[in-house]
Amino acid sequence: MRLLPATCIAAALTAAAFACLNSKAAVPSLREYLLSIPETSQLGGTGTRPLTNGDAFSFQMANSPESHQRPFSFGNRLFNTNWVEAPASVKSFDGLGPMFNRVSCSGCHTKDGRGAPPADGKGPMDSLLLRVSIPGLGPHGGPLPDPVYGDQISEYGILHVPAEAKAHITYTEQAGTYADGEKFSLRVPSYTIEKPAYGALNPATMISPRVAPHMIGLGLLEAVPEKTLLALADHEDSDKDGISGKPNLVWNSSTQKMELGRFGWKANQPNLRQQNAGAALGDIGLSTSVNPNQNCTLAQTECQSSINGGEPEVSDVFLDKLTLYTETLAVPAQRNSENADVKDGAKLFRILGCAVCHMPTLKTAARANLPELENQTIHPFTDLLLHDMGPDLADNRPDFEATGTEWRTAPLWGLGLVPTVNGHNTLLHDGRARGFAEAILWHGGEAETAKENFRASVKDVREKLIAFLSSL
Repeated sequence: MRLLPATCIAAALTAAAFACLNSKAAVPSLREYLLSIPETSQLGGTGTRPLTNGDAFSFQMANSPESHQRPFSFGNRLFNTNWVEAPASVKSFDGLGPMFNRVSCSGCHTKDGRGAPPADGKGPMDSLLLRVSIPGLGPHGGPLPDPVYGDQISEYGILHVPAEAKAHITYTEQAGTYADGEKFSLRVPSYTIEKPAYGALNPATMISPRVAPHMIGLGLLEAVPEKTLLALADHEDSDKDGISGKPNLVWNSSTQKMELGRFGWKANQPNLRQQNAGAALGDIGLSTSVNPNQNCTLAQTECQSSINGGEPEVSDVFLDKLTLYTETLAVPAQRNSENADVKDGAKLFRILGCAVCHMPTLKTAARANLPELENQTIHPFTDLLLHDMGPDLADNRPDFEATGTEWRTAPLWGLGLVPTVNGHNTLLHDGRARGFAEAILWHGGEAETAKENFRASVKDVREKLIAFLSSL
């Protein structure tokens, strides 16, 4: 993808702009077809809901059958349940820990929404956690957990079990300038792990911060055919546009096979059931049939000797209902889609190069027992593939096929409602960006050209693009 000349950017809303975008390489037919589909305000297909309030992420898909309403409601209860230490009077909801970060799913995903780092970098990491690993390959090619601290830092422990450590963030400001002279500043985070209870961390330990993403539309993303994502991939940048998205291949513990990854910041989970089970164990300390062992390492003797809440602590019945809940949360409709600035911003999204990775349109296939997800035309603005985002966003921690500079393209639907639902506007995998402009300016690697197109554009163009993103 080429950097647009200033004359093209100035003409970005005219036919002249499209003449600047002529590509020498043929566009893959599926990509060309998907890009030709007109966008609509029904971002989540026929299940979309016209929601604009503080509960906008918490409704079931509008087209869900009546038979799914009670399981959805029970899944919602599970998502919001505060789990307690075993043994407890309510045995169905005990088993917290021994190590944990929050006592409920909604503790991180408040109102099914997006988390944020603590405002001043201090205090509990309510909705941000630190993944840790050491160099080398773990089981099936995934990250190799730290032998003492496992694969993420737990900031809490149940009674008589010392919490692992506390995370701390320090920010510095990095000044920059748009081509028209307007100043901006980017917030550069630095992470440290303090008060380690089980000895100093390995000097080679790799740290990766992860903010809790919002929960909408996940089942629709799961229903996009694998062949679609593989067709959108371009491992060797065969069309020479500078974009070489690739799938992550990860371990599916149910099928005992390597499969396409879709979920997580590095697409390191193949499906929502495994994603939910992983979060239950890592974040709350709850075992499932997917992850039957407690989240204790051999060095954590108090953790290993603790009483559990059953084997497993979350039954398959509960896990299935929780998974249905996460599969059928509705996507809110786009707002202000007929506004002139929003319509111009939608054109600019493509002209400046954003749509190459943030694919506006995907189609779902059939899903057994989930008719609300079937044969939908959706607008998530993602290709679910890994892209090199450059050194500034790198965590330098490989995750299966994902390198230390690669991240999955994040879906954009619903992000404009995060300030309404969650009261903040922090974006990217660690919440460093304060709004859409900063998020774009952090892009590098394969997105460097699109970022520079944005930085080089005039203020009116930048504001129209942000108006569009805010409408999603």
